[in-house]
Order: sequence, then C-alpha cells, then structure tokens
Amino acid sequence: MVILLLLRRVASLLPAARLRRKEAGLFCCERSSTALEFAFIAVPLFALLIAILETGLVFISQQVLQTATTETARLIMTGQAQMGGLTAAQFLADVCNNATPVLACKDIDVNVQTFSSFSSMTMESPLQNGKFNQAAMNYSVGGPGDIVLVQVFYELPVMTGPLGFTLANMAGNSRLLQATAVFRNEPY
Repeated sequence: MVILLLLRRVASLLPAARLRRKEAGLFCCERSSTALEFAFIAVPLFALLIAILETGLVFISQQVLQTATTETARLIMTGQAQMGGLTAAQFLADVCNNATPVLACKDIDVNVQTFSSFSSMTMESPLQNGKFNQAAMNYSVGGPGDIVLVQVFYELPVMTGPLGFTLANMAGNSRLLQATAVFRNEPY
C-alpha cells in the first residue's frame, strides 16, 4: 500500500502528468465564470434599476405636488384667499411651502379658473409643441358658491436611462406633472 502511494507521488512529479493536469484545468476553470455571467446581465440589470428609481421619483414627486395642491386649494375653498386678498404669487408661494423638501419652487406654475357649473368646466393643457406655455395660466378664485378648478404644474427633470428608457413628455428631458383640485367654494 505504501509503495503504491509512493509510485503515484513519483508519477505526479513527471512533466507529462503535470501537462495533462494543466490542459484539463483550461477547460474546467470556474474562477471567472461568475464575472462573465454578470457581464451578460449587467446592462439590463442597471437599466432596470435606473427605470425603477426614475419611476419612483416621478410617483413621489406627483404625490407631493397633489398634496401641496390640495392643502393650498383649501384656502380658496374656505374663502381665506378671497378675504385676505391672496395674489397669484402668494398662492404659488403657499403651494411651494407645502412642497419644498421635494420640489424646486422655480418650476411650479398655478392655474386657477372659475366656472358657473361642473359641466362647463374645461381643463386646458399648457403644453404646446412639447414646451410649457406660461401665458395659458389664469388666477380667478371666484366668490361664495362658485366652482373652482385649481391646477398646479411642475416641470420635473428626468434622465434617459440605458436602452432608451425615458419618462419625459416635454422637450428637454422633462416631465410635466399636474395636480388638480375641483370644488365649490363654501358660503363664507
């Protein structure tokens, strides 16, 4: 038994035996297979991660904008804006105060319109040829019992991810977010 082990040991030291082991190692080396497999899936994986993050950012920004719009529109509905003589700039500043940790104030625009009935209401789109039309904005808070439409717009810069993914709906890689509140003014 000991002699057999010695013979195997001597045979393993011969150059031909070492060469056979090295040749076999070329075809069964598994050290780089993980890196190679990751290289195959890296681009789609990162594209998916960027798409998920970008979509989450849009949803969070939309919810913050809607909450700020609802909170600020309450000033008009309860008559505080009318009684206090709240201007469009002051109303915009109040929307901005409710949305500041997430949204930049310079990209927020407000449109407030008054209608005689809910059926006569029209919501105007401020997008023209992929650009925001500031001239389409109004500020009419109405009086007691009037129907008011409050629209707040925000231009959110978005990026184009790998594989062409983008959420932009405006020129210049921006997405126009819109929050809306429709109500009848209280009899203040």
